[in-house]
Amino acid sequence: MLVVRPIKPQDYAALYRCAVESGHGFTSLPVDEDLLRRRIARAQEAFAREQVSEPGDEGYLFVMEETDTGEVVGCSAIEAAVGLSDAFYHYRLGKVTHHSKELDIYNALETLTLCNDYTGFSELCTLFLREPFRKNMNGRVLSRFRMLFMAEFRNRFSEVAIAEMRGVSDENGQSPFWGWLQQHFFSMDFTQADYLTGIGEKTFVAELMPQLPIYVKLLPPEAQAVIGQVHENTRPALKMLQSEGFRCRGYVDIFDAGPTVEAEVSNIKSVRESKRLPIRIGDVAKEQPRFIVCNTQVANFRAAQARLELADDHVVLDAKTAAALQVQNGDNVRFVTLTGAN
Repeated sequence: MLVVRPIKPQDYAALYRCAVESGHGFTSLPVDEDLLRRRIARAQEAFAREQVSEPGDEGYLFVMEETDTGEVVGCSAIEAAVGLSDAFYHYRLGKVTHHSKELDIYNALETLTLCNDYTGFSELCTLFLREPFRKNMNGRVLSRFRMLFMAEFRNRFSEVAIAEMRGVSDENGQSPFWGWLQQHFFSMDFTQADYLTGIGEKTFVAELMPQLPIYVKLLPPEAQAVIGQVHENTRPALKMLQSEGFRCRGYVDIFDAGPTVEAEVSNIKSVRESKRLPIRIGDVAKEQPRFIVCNTQVANFRAAQARLELADDHVVLDAKTAAALQVQNGDNVRFVTLTGAN
C-alpha cells in the first residue's frame, strides 16, 4: 500500500535518488547533499510547529512510501509562503503599444518584465514520482493530497497557491529560452544557472538579469516559441492542475520560460469538494469508489487512496487503511473523490 507521510532524516538516500532521476530543469530538487539535508531538517521543523496562525517560512516536504517494503517512491511539497527569506523571481508577460497617428501605424508588442509579484504566496512544488510507480492513479494522489492538507490547515497557507511548471529543454538540459539569455547576459549554461537557483544562490539573478522590459519580438524564434510552454514530462501535471482550477496569469520562469499557474485556495476543486467526517472501521465492498483520504494530524500526517463507504454522518474505512492512516474509530478524516478511478 502506498502512503504519503512527512519526510524523515532516514529518507535522505531516497530523496537524493529522486533528485538524480528528476533530471534537468527540476529546480526545487537539485542534486546537492547539503541542500537536501537542510530541506529535510526544515520540513521537520515545519511539521513540529503545532500552532501556526499565518503562513511563514515553512516548507512541508512529504514522501510516498510503499508500506510493505518501506521503499520511498516519490516526493511532494508545499511552501507556505515563498520569497520571504530570498527573492522569488518571475517574468511577467505584458504589452506596450507604439502608435503614430500621423503615420497611421499602430503596434502592440509583448514584453517580459522581471518581477517579484508572487512573494508571500503558497507554492505547490517538488512533485516527483519514480517511473515504476507511475500507474494506478499514484501521481494524482501524490499531487492532490496537498490540497487536502491545505484545506485541513488553512491558517498555514496564503489565500492563493501557485505552481511553477517545468519549461521546455532538451535531453541535454539545454533550454531555447535560456540560450538567448546566456548569449547576451550570462556566461553559464542552463543547468548551472538552474542548479544555483535550486540551492538558493540567487544573487547572480539580480546582478546579471536584464532589469528593463524585454521585447519578445527581439528574441530568436526558437526562444519565442517556448514562452509559456511546458516540458513534455510536465504536461500531465499541468493538465491535472488545470482540472483543479489553476490558470496561468501571464507569469513565466526566468530561465526556461515555463508557465506558473495559480488559484485561490478556497476555489481549488479538491479543497472545495473535500469533506471531513469521523470514521468507523469495517468491511468496505470492492465496488465502492476510491478516494484520496487523509488524517487530520500535522506531525503524523498520513494520506492514501482507499475505497470508502459514505454515510450521512461518518465514513466506513477498512482496518488496513485505518492502520496506515493511523486513525481509530471516531477519528476524523478528510477525503475527496479520486476522479477517474474505478
